[in-house]
Amino acid sequence: MNRDQFRGASRHLKGRAQTALGGIVGDPARQVRGAVNQVAGGAQYAYGQARERAEDLADDGRHLAHEVRDRAGNLIEDGRDLARDARKRGAVYGKRAVRYADDNRMSALFGLAAVAFAVGWLARPSR
Repeated sequence: MNRDQFRGASRHLKGRAQTALGGIVGDPARQVRGAVNQVAGGAQYAYGQARERAEDLADDGRHLAHEVRDRAGNLIEDGRDLARDARKRGAVYGKRAVRYADDNRMSALFGLAAVAFAVGWLARPSR
């Protein structure tokens, strides 16, 4: 309970007491002041509730923002690990391909010639 809720509740109770006392002693001015205090106290209490709810929502938002930041950091780190792994695998496979081409020069030459012919044939304007 925040300050506005406490003051609003106490003002509302004070207004009820004034209204009741005004009715007992027959003082209409006191009854009106009591009704005004009741309404004002209720409004102040409602304002305090709304303020407390807004503060709770702001706290929830801050918590969610921290959670998102932490998860994003984890995803970025996972992405870096995957990229590092892919780079290592690419280097290994590239070395294997070069070694294979060196060991089988004629096969590699015929393979490259076949690929070049196929690309040229597919790229020509009329088939």
